[in-house]
Amino acid sequence: MSGTRAPFTPRFCPNPRCPFHSGDTASWRWVRNGSFRRAAEPHRVQRFRCGHCRRNFSEQTFAATYWLKRPERLEQVFADLVGCAAYRQAARKYGISPQTVALHAARLGRHCLLLHRLLCPAGPIAEPLVLDSFQSFEFSQYHPTLFHLVVGKHSHFIYGFTDSELRRSGRMTAAQKRRRAELERSFGRPDPRSVEREVARLLAIVAPVPQRLTLHTDEHQDYPRAFLALPHLEIEHRTTSSRAARTSRNDLFAINLVDLLIRHSGANHKRETIAFSKRRQGGAARLWVFAAWRNFGKWFSERRRGETPAMRTGACARRLSVGQMLRERLFPGRIGLPERWEVYYRGLTPTRRIPSARSHQLKYAF
Repeated sequence: MSGTRAPFTPRFCPNPRCPFHSGDTASWRWVRNGSFRRAAEPHRVQRFRCGHCRRNFSEQTFAATYWLKRPERLEQVFADLVGCAAYRQAARKYGISPQTVALHAARLGRHCLLLHRLLCPAGPIAEPLVLDSFQSFEFSQYHPTLFHLVVGKHSHFIYGFTDSELRRSGRMTAAQKRRRAELERSFGRPDPRSVEREVARLLAIVAPVPQRLTLHTDEHQDYPRAFLALPHLEIEHRTTSSRAARTSRNDLFAINLVDLLIRHSGANHKRETIAFSKRRQGGAARLWVFAAWRNFGKWFSERRRGETPAMRTGACARRLSVGQMLRERLFPGRIGLPERWEVYYRGLTPTRRIPSARSHQLKYAF
């Protein structure tokens, strides 16, 4: 068997400003424009030039590992992110910087968001949904965070999530109350209606067309108010007490299981941890990686196997390995993201304690 690779043929121009990026590419013309050599495989990389916008690019432009000096690390970091490793643990394992792991995690989060959008089942949702809010925190325990998730009751497919800031509550000492007041004077107080607003945004993304939905939730008081902002949906709302036994007979079992797996698979969401997310943006990126792994790569049942959540919805015909998920680079201009999820892609989720945090500002590599 020959070890030579088949010649690469670009299917569209990677320049988002070119009309042949996302439109009809039947009449698109390109020319080969030399090649270059690099240390990682493939060692010889073909260059091209678009016949319309004259932009130069290479076959590596279409790889999920574009601009990476150690492309093999991307799959490895993916496995660590869903294997309960902290950034420093992964960095020590591979002899690299924790910042390198963080940048890989951000890249994987963007990629998995686009993968989810690309493969998510189209059309009206054909199963009951379960909604719940998963609580964690960013920067410190004075800044709680809620991730609102929607999961298929029968398929366990994660349809998406949004997030909200919370004000620290619960039992606190007098010193903790004073500290909370100091932080709120310096950085402001979270919007008390954020949960209502973000739940409405999430359901508008998950179910954008008029339809009837059966939606199971706990008895959170903000959820019914959120539904009022969705006149295109006819929602049959069924509630279950959060104190009910969390068995497979519980109507909230699908979301309870996802919550359990998030804490089991992510070091940043353990109850007592020093690996907590310093920014909500980082927590969201890692959660998109988890969602892709849970939907497309993890069996619905580890003992019985058979299908993944995505296979149960009809979104995929087979289970995807990590390598298959990262087989090619995905472009936001060709897939399209809802405005709320584009905030995650651009890295614009704010953290009050880090006002000048880094965002995804690249142009050609966007």
